[in-house]
Amino acid sequence: MDNKKIYSWLGLAMRSGNLVSGDDTTLREVKKKRVKLVIIASDASKNTKKLFTDKCSFRSIAHYEFGEKSELGRAIGKSPRAVLGIVDENIAKQIKNLLESQCSQ
Repeated sequence: MDNKKIYSWLGLAMRSGNLVSGDDTTLREVKKKRVKLVIIASDASKNTKKLFTDKCSFRSIAHYEFGEKSELGRAIGKSPRAVLGIVDENIAKQIKNLLESQCSQ
């Protein structure tokens, strides 16, 4: 149930220009501390997971493992994506709440 909401919010973030996707672009924005939330696909490579977990932890940026690459890509209308970054504070907060409520179930 909440998965649909999360994917909807990701699509909304994409349409409003508040989402960056792909390893290189997201990493660049993480280093500049522009993203408020990073979502890593559960089927991303171990190297990708470790890289983004370490970079986000070092910069105190929230990060979650959620969905698969194909689902994340479909949600934002693009090809499969291993990593997404949310730029807008309010959208990030909303998605974070949905992710946390899903994890607690």
